[in-house]
Amino acid sequence: MKHGLLCLFISICSVPRLSLFSSKGWQPLTFPLLGAYISLSRQSKKVPLQDERFFIGPSCPIFWNTSPGELEPYGGPSVDCGPWMDLSSYSLGLIKSGYTRIPQGHMVKDEQLPYQGSIQDHTELLETSQKVLDYLIQDPRIQKAASPALIHADLHKRNIYVSPDDPTVVTGVIDWQSTSVEPAFTYCNETPDFASLPSESQLAEVDESAPDDQKKKLNDAKICHQTYDVCMKGLVPKVRQAMLLDPALFRPFLYCHTTWRDSATTFRQKLMELSTRWSDLGMQGSCSYLPDEQQVAVHVKLYEDFETVQRLKMWLRDSLGTDSDGWVPNDVWEAAKDAHRAAYNEWMETARNVEAKGDELTVEKADRLWPFDSR
Repeated sequence: MKHGLLCLFISICSVPRLSLFSSKGWQPLTFPLLGAYISLSRQSKKVPLQDERFFIGPSCPIFWNTSPGELEPYGGPSVDCGPWMDLSSYSLGLIKSGYTRIPQGHMVKDEQLPYQGSIQDHTELLETSQKVLDYLIQDPRIQKAASPALIHADLHKRNIYVSPDDPTVVTGVIDWQSTSVEPAFTYCNETPDFASLPSESQLAEVDESAPDDQKKKLNDAKICHQTYDVCMKGLVPKVRQAMLLDPALFRPFLYCHTTWRDSATTFRQKLMELSTRWSDLGMQGSCSYLPDEQQVAVHVKLYEDFETVQRLKMWLRDSLGTDSDGWVPNDVWEAAKDAHRAAYNEWMETARNVEAKGDELTVEKADRLWPFDSR
């Protein structure tokens, strides 16, 4: 297929962009349980739907690695891949998946960054997170925001194909392999790139003296973002309840099964945000995760390194026109490689200057913090 939305999007003004997703119908499907939406009758562990050609079966995105560079589950196959009849069994499945993804000691690379965390760090975090999730699933707000929902899990521009004559006509949507019936709050953690707001660095570049075309692009992006938000809240009732929930209450569910992929520091930050705001969020008692002052101090330094990597990714994404995984269209691949090399050289030159002044960022550390494998 040709004419991916990624290639055409920059030439589409805001009105056709709005039509692209505001005119699409939303079917209020109801699912009795959580898991992958399949049509394979040979799958033994399945529950049929009303249309008996389709079933809910084991969940692929949770129990098989689907992201670039993600490790295989070295601990062996999980004993609980779904489907799940309720949020309690689903949450337990997440924890079991998290344990399964922790590699054996001899498979851990020596050059891992400290914020990744040790095997013991991940094991202890999962033990604590199980207690946290067990408490959270009792909250009526979370139960209401966890209605089983089926939405494309990776609805970004590169996966949407439109007509070259009328970009409001969707001719195809690809990359469905990660789609499954998940709690509605799962879909509130990420906004598709066609509806995302510009980054802080991009916003800083647009002031009163900026060219009119830059101001128009910023305004178009804001309109798209607002319209997407209205469409999701207005046309998808299940997601509406989840979008009204404070993200701190559901983020532990989203990160507990991928601690090894995303780092112990990332998940620890989500638990700390929840623990710190526990009472303000209307929770009773105290959070099961209560780090002491020393643990918080260590975490703060590790999280600084993690945020440095994320800022680098965002800078590269904006500079190279990629997504956070480094995807670029084929026709600009060579130019993107050259730009990436120049960006890396600039980053390393900055590190050399900083190291010469005696600061903590060394050339060796800067190279390890670089978010992409290519140099």
